[in-house]
Amino acid sequence: MTEPATTEGLLSLEALEQEIAQGRIDTVITALPDLFGRLVGKRITARFFLDEVVSHGMHVCDYLLACDMEMDPTPGYEFTSWNTGYGDLHAVPDMATLRWAAWQERAAVVLCDAVAEDGGLVEVAPRSILKRQLERLAERGLTAKMGSELEFFLLEDDYAAAHAKGYRDLAPSQRYVEDYHLLSGGFAEPVIGAIRRQVDASGIPVEFSKGEWGPGQHEINLRYAPALEMADRHVLYKLAAKEIAAAHGKSLTFMAKFDESLAGSSLHIHASLWDADDRAAFPGEIPLEGAPALASETFRSFLGGLLAHAHGLSVLLAPNPNSYKRYRPGTFAPTGIAWAYDNRTAGFRVVGHGESLRVECRIPGADANPYLVYAALLAAGLEGIETGRDPGPAFLGDVYAAEHLPHVPRTLAEAIVALEGSEMARSAFGEPVVRHLLHFARTELGEVEGRVSDVERARYFERI
Repeated sequence: MTEPATTEGLLSLEALEQEIAQGRIDTVITALPDLFGRLVGKRITARFFLDEVVSHGMHVCDYLLACDMEMDPTPGYEFTSWNTGYGDLHAVPDMATLRWAAWQERAAVVLCDAVAEDGGLVEVAPRSILKRQLERLAERGLTAKMGSELEFFLLEDDYAAAHAKGYRDLAPSQRYVEDYHLLSGGFAEPVIGAIRRQVDASGIPVEFSKGEWGPGQHEINLRYAPALEMADRHVLYKLAAKEIAAAHGKSLTFMAKFDESLAGSSLHIHASLWDADDRAAFPGEIPLEGAPALASETFRSFLGGLLAHAHGLSVLLAPNPNSYKRYRPGTFAPTGIAWAYDNRTAGFRVVGHGESLRVECRIPGADANPYLVYAALLAAGLEGIETGRDPGPAFLGDVYAAEHLPHVPRTLAEAIVALEGSEMARSAFGEPVVRHLLHFARTELGEVEGRVSDVERARYFERI
């Protein structure tokens, strides 16, 4: 598992200046990820970006890290509130993320860190949360590489039409399960092919696309990368995919469970650790019978930490009430917290050989924030390394049928209680970050629990 070749589509500052001078770029999308994993920010005139933003950053309202899905300021956060007046947040471009936005006309894009007045990172910002765990890894002479595999549903309705229909009775891009089908994939190729090409041209290397286990469901896999770079690629890809679909008069959704009768959309994370000389810290072989003796001690302990803390960190892996509707037996979404070798019923699937040995976490859905998911996995794995946790033998057989195993939380409410009780989370992330994430989760839970659903009306309106 060697490092990918230099990524085309990235821009140096000098290259950006040349492209602007020649009229090929006139806008720089300048953004930072919020708690949902959405990109928020500004479209900045290219010349102003060069003259001002490169040196001084930009200012945005700090409520962007303390609002809900509707962009309503949310009371109760310590970070900012009406009492503090919702002041400015300093967003400083990370110029290593500067790249073409090939899906937009004459545009580049750059991601920012949220920086406090004293010059330090804002600790509750998702990018900062991940960076803290990467710093902890670096103290042990380790780095992390990640790969995101995202699934989504492509729909014939555009976003305005979907909204007008109340997001009901939407037409998928295909009528039948199209898992690996080349024929049905060809029907969707005008959109899926455009996503592949334009994302790849934006410094986000794409490996392949394929039909998935639902009508109109697809997966586009990105090339793995160092953890922070992979999280950046992940959020940019999601933005690009939606905008490309919209440009073709379609829509797509990364909801974890778009329709209760269909498969959920997963986010499978491949994770491995490497030393300062870029040598694998997970080398080894896992025999088919599951004995982990041939894998490195670092690998075993990391995996032990994942198993020990997956339940307590579920809020970071599954951030809203809809996330938990994906966990159903027989749907390729895990219900049991176990590890197994090349077994898609397990929450943690170990794959690869030698230097490519790695852990695939199958718990998150496509709705998850990658910065928080990666941070959770690294924090859990680090605790396992520090304490020498033993993952035990690999599970053999159908994890769905194993009632004795620890269970992925069944609801966001259960996950909130688990995070509240996690001393490891407080140690890894800091008390202010944990309180911020808990308030975020409680807000989402309250918004959804307080609503009357179509199911309730259908069941109870006349007959109760």
